[in-house]
Amino acid sequence: MPPRPSLVVMVKDPRPGRVKTRLGRDIGMTRAAWWFRHQCRALLRRLDDPRWDLTLAVAPDHAGLQSRVWPAHLPRIPQGAGDLGDRMARALRSMPPGPTLIIGADIPGIQPAHIARAFRALGDHDAVFGPADDGGYWLVGLRHGARAPATLFQNIRWSTEHALADSMASLPGLSIALTDTLRDVDTVADLTPAPDRAA
Repeated sequence: MPPRPSLVVMVKDPRPGRVKTRLGRDIGMTRAAWWFRHQCRALLRRLDDPRWDLTLAVAPDHAGLQSRVWPAHLPRIPQGAGDLGDRMARALRSMPPGPTLIIGADIPGIQPAHIARAFRALGDHDAVFGPADDGGYWLVGLRHGARAPATLFQNIRWSTEHALADSMASLPGLSIALTDTLRDVDTVADLTPAPDRAA
């Protein structure tokens, strides 16, 4: 029997001034935290799907593990220390054997069909990325997440238009698929609906 696919959602405790601070500069920190909390709740409801195991990677570690904000039935792991790459690599390596995807929680357009397509791409590729319009990405996955290579997420220029290209370059020799392009929400302009594009 093939191993179950794993989907990891990176979440932060939705406290004003701790999450979506760029959005908070536009609409206020309290409203930004409220948006993030409700966005996460809707996203997790949609993606709690029998086709994969859903796990939350929470921050801050202790508060996130204890928080009542997140659905109690979903397993949680701490994100731990380090930059985004350190935390995502740790999450990948902590999952059971089998295909693993990681997504952020601030992409309103994610639907189960997007996740299913990304898992299908891992059927004949070693890795998959879901590009974002800004040169970053909303999804990363490996066919064997628990065996993520040591080079993964090294020398990445995070929060720049180079993040996707740098991350792909950190996987030399692996076959990489690109899936749907979606938008994350960083500023108030990103809240305006726009058509997302299939790969």
